[in-house]
Amino acid sequence: MKKKGFAKCFGHGVGHGIGLEVHECPTINSRSKEILEESMVFTVEPGIYIPGWGGVRIEDMVLVTSSGCEVLSRVPKKIKKSSLN
Repeated sequence: MKKKGFAKCFGHGVGHGIGLEVHECPTINSRSKEILEESMVFTVEPGIYIPGWGGVRIEDMVLVTSSGCEVLSRVPKKIKKSSLN
C-alpha cells in the first residue's frame, strides 16, 4: 500500500489471531514481537479507506504449518468489471 501511495489510508493493524474471542493474539502488525507457532490461525486483513470516497478490506485466514503457512480462504481477489456500468 505504501508503494502505491496509500500509506495514509491504512489506519489499522494487518490482522489478529482467531479463536474464541473476536480479536485474539497474536497481533499481526509491524510492531508485534509475538512469535507465530504451528497450528495458530490468524487473519491478514489489509484495508484502504479514502476519506470522502470509501474503502475496501480484503480478509484471509491463514494457518501456520510446520513448513510455513497455508491460506485457508478461497475467495478470488481479481476485480471484475461490473455488468451494471
